[in-house]
Amino acid sequence: MSVTLVFMAGIVAVVIWWLLPQKLTSKPWLEHGPIEDPGPATAAPPPTAKVGLWIFLAVVTSLFALFISAYSIRMELADWIPVPLPKVLWLNTGLLLLSSVAFQRTRNAARVGRIEGVRLGLVAGGFFTFAFLAGQLWAWQQLEAAGYFAGSNPANAFFYLLTALHGLHLLGGLYVWGKTTARAWHDDVQVKNVRLSVELCTVYWHYLLLVWLVLFGLLLST
Repeated sequence: MSVTLVFMAGIVAVVIWWLLPQKLTSKPWLEHGPIEDPGPATAAPPPTAKVGLWIFLAVVTSLFALFISAYSIRMELADWIPVPLPKVLWLNTGLLLLSSVAFQRTRNAARVGRIEGVRLGLVAGGFFTFAFLAGQLWAWQQLEAAGYFAGSNPANAFFYLLTALHGLHLLGGLYVWGKTTARAWHDDVQVKNVRLSVELCTVYWHYLLLVWLVLFGLLLST
């Protein structure tokens, strides 16, 4: 249960960290005029897609928190036999970290209008993500070759379940990444046309990196 609380607290901290600058930039003490006409100093509301992403992340956070809570409770029972984690998971963690860094560099390039930087960053982020997913499948094959099947022990089942759930969310992100990358490589594209998509992908990848670090830490602790 404490792991779940730490996970929820970390997500809330990220949300507050993202929202706080939005509020600080409005500077209400500098606004003049009647309430009905706040004037140009009023900050524009965030795009609908951005609001939708944060609502989706809140739902996903609740889902992962439930599974983490169930994992923490189930591991206390006598039939729980910890899974020996394949060493490739360390490599996979590094690959997912590199993908998150690549997306951050892509967002920085989009903010300054460098379309070539956006293109290269998207390709790099996608490459490292596919490599991470391939590494996860490799870890599954190693465990199955050693006789650790999903149905042989609750710890095995939870390992496959948690890693599969995380991988499915990455696959969903890769769908949006694919559409954004295809749009970015059009000859007549302008950075402003992909800036929002790049920012949303970056936030999503940072979030899934945080989720994986929590899951990996949980698996290491058992």
